Amino acid sequence: MARILLEVAGLCKSFGAVKATNDLSFTIARNHIHALIGPNGAGKTTVVNQLSGDLLPDSGDILFNGINVTGYKAHHMARLGIGRSFQITHIFTNLTVAENMALALCAHSGHNFKFLKNWRSSVPVQEELASALERVDLLHRADLKARYLSHGEKRQLEVGMAMVGKPELLILDEPMAGLGPGGTIELTKLIGKLKGKLTILLVEHDMDVVFTLADRVTVLVYGQNLATGTPEEIRNNAQVRAAYLGEED
Repeated sequence: MARILLEVAGLCKSFGAVKATNDLSFTIARNHIHALIGPNGAGKTTVVNQLSGDLLPDSGDILFNGINVTGYKAHHMARLGIGRSFQITHIFTNLTVAENMALALCAHSGHNFKFLKNWRSSVPVQEELASALERVDLLHRADLKARYLSHGEKRQLEVGMAMVGKPELLILDEPMAGLGPGGTIELTKLIGKLKGKLTILLVEHDMDVVFTLADRVTVLVYGQNLATGTPEEIRNNAQVRAAYLGEED
């Protein structure tokens, strides 16, 4: 049986009268891709913000590797091994692909950003940089300004930047947002290569992507866990179809 890496227990977060997460509980097994799906307004972003340390829960617990990390700030979560990409691409378009990745390497290794000016003369950075770019199929784009990348390639770069800290849990927040069919296929392949090697929480609206990649799926409705199961179990769940998948049809 797969070992649990992350456990969410009774998580609650309200904004006025709105309960964005409402006694939410679920677990993520190590080296699984666990998808979090639900209709707009279900509370998915609120969940991600709490897990990544960007938002303090009102109550409940978040356990990572058996450690209660509830209320830890984002930089503490990152040090423990939780990496994240965002709905809106967070890269520096005026820098090259290599410079963006070098910046991420500097940040995760504890260097101040003045170090970025001399990254080309650093053998360790060069060695890590090539590996990091190759991991997301962007080595051939190293010297290109990031603004000239396709939207899909920008997503690849952001995923690569999130991975340089060697996270145990990688949170991908709607990575397919804004991608055309070609970009979705390529990014799905890239994430698929990580299957079984890295634990991933995938927040995604594209059900084809979810059912292709996920080992387990949690359906969030009104901040609550409506159902958790295998993709096949979720696809055949009448409650899920009525609450969410039906509107996709």
